[in-house]
Amino acid sequence: MSKNLLVELLVEELPPKSLKQLGDSFANSLADSLKAQGLIADDAAVTPFTTPRRLAVHIGTVAAQAADKAVTQKLMPVAVGLDANGQATPPLLKKLASLGADASAVPRLKRALDGKTETLFLDTVVQGTPLTEGLQKALQDAISQLPIPKVMTYQLADGWQSVHFVRPAHALVALHGTDVVPVSVLGLQAGRETQGHRFEAKINPIVLHNADNYAQQLHREGTVIAGFVERRDEIARQLATAAAREHLTPVDDAALLDEVTALVEHPNVLAGRFDAEFLHVPPECLILTMKANQKYFPLHDANGKLANTFLLVSNIRPADPAQVIAGNERVVHSRLADAKFFFNQDRKKKLAARVPGLDKVVYHHKLGTQGLRMHTVRAIVQMIGKQLGDDALAYQAYEAATLAKADLLTDMVGEFPELQGIMGRYYAQHEGLSDDIAFAIEDHYKPRFAGDELPRNLTGVCLALADKLETLVNMFSIGAMPTGDKDPFALRRHALGVIRILTEKSLPLNLNTLTQQVIRIIHDPIIEDQWTLNQKHDTEKNNIHATVTRPIPEELNQQLLRFFYERLAGNLREQGYTAQEIDAVLSLNPQQLSDIPKRLAAVRAFAALPESASLAAANKRVGNILKKTEGAGTTVDAGLLQESAEHALYQALTDLLPKTEQAFAAGDYTASLQILAALKAPVDTFFDHVMVNVDDEKLRNNRLALLAQLHSLMNRIADLSKLAS
Repeated sequence: MSKNLLVELLVEELPPKSLKQLGDSFANSLADSLKAQGLIADDAAVTPFTTPRRLAVHIGTVAAQAADKAVTQKLMPVAVGLDANGQATPPLLKKLASLGADASAVPRLKRALDGKTETLFLDTVVQGTPLTEGLQKALQDAISQLPIPKVMTYQLADGWQSVHFVRPAHALVALHGTDVVPVSVLGLQAGRETQGHRFEAKINPIVLHNADNYAQQLHREGTVIAGFVERRDEIARQLATAAAREHLTPVDDAALLDEVTALVEHPNVLAGRFDAEFLHVPPECLILTMKANQKYFPLHDANGKLANTFLLVSNIRPADPAQVIAGNERVVHSRLADAKFFFNQDRKKKLAARVPGLDKVVYHHKLGTQGLRMHTVRAIVQMIGKQLGDDALAYQAYEAATLAKADLLTDMVGEFPELQGIMGRYYAQHEGLSDDIAFAIEDHYKPRFAGDELPRNLTGVCLALADKLETLVNMFSIGAMPTGDKDPFALRRHALGVIRILTEKSLPLNLNTLTQQVIRIIHDPIIEDQWTLNQKHDTEKNNIHATVTRPIPEELNQQLLRFFYERLAGNLREQGYTAQEIDAVLSLNPQQLSDIPKRLAAVRAFAALPESASLAAANKRVGNILKKTEGAGTTVDAGLLQESAEHALYQALTDLLPKTEQAFAAGDYTASLQILAALKAPVDTFFDHVMVNVDDEKLRNNRLALLAQLHSLMNRIADLSKLAS
């Protein structure tokens, strides 16, 4: 008989940042195991329930026993299982006995070829798995598959046995309808009792009546909202209501909302306040302090400015919440006082005075210190600045690069590493430095994540490119490339940052040239760079430099370019371009990344033309022909053209070339490709009536040159053969 199933594991408080993942994994793994055993259908409804103290799942329509299955069992070759008289041999009888059969089953055996060997098969019916047995296995599977980075080991009540789990478990519930399923796990026997809220449960323990009223009964008697999504929605609703009462808006932070949802079972949003004097501290410091340390929700006014009111999510609902609010206000006051102290102390020392201290900050044990690194970045940023502007831009970018990492040595960044760059900008502005330099210090880390904004000014663009390219080149030089899902130095993010800046800022920089220039700067002995273990002290600059002691890897630039194009292809797929469109454009390795969106748009427009399929196929054919020939030129001798189809194609190319050149030079790639539609008829006629590989060498080479011209014209913007199906 089929009934709904409830399984709950009651534990001590689970890690909040991984709670939802643990709950989903427990529910899905348990359901998958029951499906594999035939106890539930593939479309069975699976509902996870996750709170700080429980992992639970409700599964619809679970059979008391799986249906019996007809199974064909392979036994052994006929020559082994039967003697010359067709009687069962001892090995066959032994095999049948292991399957619960005897000699009476021999007449029912089937013969069939297994490869080239005639083999005996036995048709049997396997009894379906009972729920008790199936759920026992499913529970063990679900627990073993939980994504737990580190488990706890604790003793059971008998004092002898130890178990391993993410947190100590105290109770197990397994209800099939109203019946308890007698399973056990982690030293616990299944029952129907659970616990409600630690402090506000109306009944403890709670005796669950059936599988279907779990959430309702837990809420009614235990004052617990069992569903993670339901609890999250309730917190969001209360936050919006409480903020509206203050005429303010809560900070939008999905990760913080998830974490707070994982900390409470019965949320109660309250409003607290801190002294307005703290608002003189940069708001990023206050917000980070409240969010990271206290899990509070900061509030903004209508102008987007931080207010001195915050929201907290309590796990209790006292009649008078004044003491709860006052306690949290005392804690936040201490935290914000620390932030204010750090801010005031840091401003007593200028950023420039901190720069020499970077010589004592290790960047990488193979690459030296941050001081050495920024020495190189300054050289790179000057090179980029001169290409994007003039000496004034290069010098301004150089000044910004000199100070860019100085805030790493401040107390505020030491306490909150997430504020690096941000605090550098505030301290630069406090010193009276220009906004160009101040914003560049903050923005050189951008984009920090997918969808993040790019640097606001050209100085920041130069510094962001230099910083990221230096990291990529140096890390690739020492073999610290990403592997699989591991990328400890965030090189994928750095590469995507370079791609986005070059593309979205429409910078006139050639990627290949840029990476080669950076490699030369980094490995130039004149720059006294970071490769060596032998170091010397430069008393004039009070800086430690290293000398180059190993050669540049020859394949370094090609490795970098491949890495960039792999990241670029993935980024373009996320933007909605098809694999064919991306392959057509990137197969040419375009070095001006700012051109790529226009090339993709042109390819998409070309692919919509009725002539595109035929021309793409012809282009692929031409490419294959040219691959098989060596030394074919592109100069066509009109006097050697014999067939009318040759003349027609040559004339079409001659007529269209100036038009496509003009459109290409104007950056109108779409028009440049669409002009090619006129080639369909002459190209089709050429292949219908002209033999390319004729015996006459001059005639053959002339026709190959004609095809080479065609191929060059068609593949200037993208490899159109990639569009051929």
